[in-house]
Amino acid sequence: MDALDKICEEIRTDFENKTALRDDALRDARQCIKHASLAIRAIHRNEEPEARQELANGRELATRLRESLKVAHPDLYYAGYTQDALKEYCEAELTVAMILGEDLPTPEALGAEAPAYLNGLAETLGELRRRCLDLLRPGYNREVERLLEIMDEVYTQLVTMDFPDAITEGLRRRTDLARGIIERTRADITVAFREEQLAQKLDRLSSQLSDQQG
Repeated sequence: MDALDKICEEIRTDFENKTALRDDALRDARQCIKHASLAIRAIHRNEEPEARQELANGRELATRLRESLKVAHPDLYYAGYTQDALKEYCEAELTVAMILGEDLPTPEALGAEAPAYLNGLAETLGELRRRCLDLLRPGYNREVERLLEIMDEVYTQLVTMDFPDAITEGLRRRTDLARGIIERTRADITVAFREEQLAQKLDRLSSQLSDQQG
């Protein structure tokens, strides 16, 4: 029984160490998601320096998660909460790049696994729709055409990733939702464009009538 005591003590120590690592990973994951959210909020407010700072903060945490867990503790690295954090980080990086018209960072540049990257890419469509609606609020804005083109291109790529959910970690569901997001955005842009055209025609007609009366 002395041997059993020693075995169980070693197991207990291992569990305690792993629990501490898990707690650290959970904390870092929550903070990474927070910085990703703040980066997206900042870019929607046209606060580019703040957005970049939040991305830098998120990048530091994402790197720490990867370096501390991927090799030594892959079960913690590939756990849902860790990959969710990396997905949110990818979404923030990609959203900022798209809005600013920059080249998209690769999965390798972000240190992300393919499923986290693609699921983050899928979720950028909701943020691009939000950006379009913000731009359309005062009236039609040509920038929305560029953003809609990006949305179409992203969807075109996502729909080709027809693999089991066990491989893509739920990408198919997000891709299905993406189509609706794009179509609603396209409809909103069309309405805004037609309203802009109508307003211009009315202005021209009003100007013509004023000239005739003068």
